[in-house]
Amino acid sequence: MKQLLVVVLTLSAVGCATLTEDAMTPIAFSFSDGSSGTCKLINKRGSWEQEIPGVASVRKSDDALKYDCATEDGRTVVGSIESEMGAKIVASAVFLDLGITDAITDKHRKYVESYTIPIKAREGGQSNSASPKNVSEGTGKSAMYTKLEELEQLRKEGIITDEEFEAEKKKVLDSN
Repeated sequence: MKQLLVVVLTLSAVGCATLTEDAMTPIAFSFSDGSSGTCKLINKRGSWEQEIPGVASVRKSDDALKYDCATEDGRTVVGSIESEMGAKIVASAVFLDLGITDAITDKHRKYVESYTIPIKAREGGQSNSASPKNVSEGTGKSAMYTKLEELEQLRKEGIITDEEFEAEKKKVLDSN
């Protein structure tokens, strides 16, 4: 009788863990180029609006979390994040309800904790924060090197093209 009681209490404890797990999960979002914007997130359990960069609290689901995003400068991107199976479903399936509770609630599913949304580089090489037109002004060789370093950084970040870099570099070198 004591063994049966121990088995029942053990099964109940495992079942409670499944029932008390949070159905919502946080996901940190950002755009690949560091832009700001908004995204609409959708799965079969709900839909959410999210400022990017930011952290969204979304309902776990067995389907992909779809996103439809726009940057502040009007670029758009759509895609999805697949959900994965968590480890707790195995315990639930073996010990308590054969996974029925988890299958109904999707609490055993999970999404990645952090996701970078791939976005195409800005057209025309223009940036919201910096462009060749507002590279710091100055005189002398140290100012010239500073300008060239800033231009190189803009090129590395994809804000300006190689051609724009070369044209601006020529202007800087010719002015000294």
